Amino acid sequence: MPKKKIESAVSFDYERAAQSRGFSAVCGVDEAGRGPLAGPVVAAAVILPIDCQIEGLNDSKKLSEKKREALFDEIRARAVSYAVASVDHAVIDEINILRATFRAMTQAVMHLSVPADYALIDGNRAPALDIASECIVGGDAKSASIAAASILAKVTRDRYMREMDAKYPGYGFAGHKGYGTRAHIQAILQHGPCPIHRQSFLKKIYDKHPEARR
Repeated sequence: MPKKKIESAVSFDYERAAQSRGFSAVCGVDEAGRGPLAGPVVAAAVILPIDCQIEGLNDSKKLSEKKREALFDEIRARAVSYAVASVDHAVIDEINILRATFRAMTQAVMHLSVPADYALIDGNRAPALDIASECIVGGDAKSASIAAASILAKVTRDRYMREMDAKYPGYGFAGHKGYGTRAHIQAILQHGPCPIHRQSFLKKIYDKHPEARR
């Protein structure tokens, strides 16, 4: 039976609407890694040519790893500009995950080689940028620019977590990418946390298992 082709629901409607209001460089912004117990939060900002056709472009969570990897290269090749920024586990513990996410998003927008004058941001809250912005709930499945940003952010973070799997074996980072799976939690209880674990995210685990290694 042939595999069902993933139909892309994303479009440039939001980008065109911003351009109709006088903005010329509209970027999409998204993050990956807010929820995991380990590793950084990564954000990306992408400016695509309006009506740029990238087959299969969609919310990164709806795509296979192989498809994300292929789109990663195509997005970088065809983007007007893109930038990726990350905030590590230590800073997340220090300032909290929301502020860390906003910091990564802000840095990604700031590092665009072609300055954006408008940002489409996935979610219902946005960082305080120096440019006009708009939040779009579920934007990674609606806006082509946000979808592209979601893919760059996720692939970048996934690659990093695979590197950490080799550096800190025993936790299964290559598989779950730091998310709180049952196997990951069991590994933490057995081995204790490794240097890239977010201590602020482990509190509930330790509350349930006060005897666990820390």
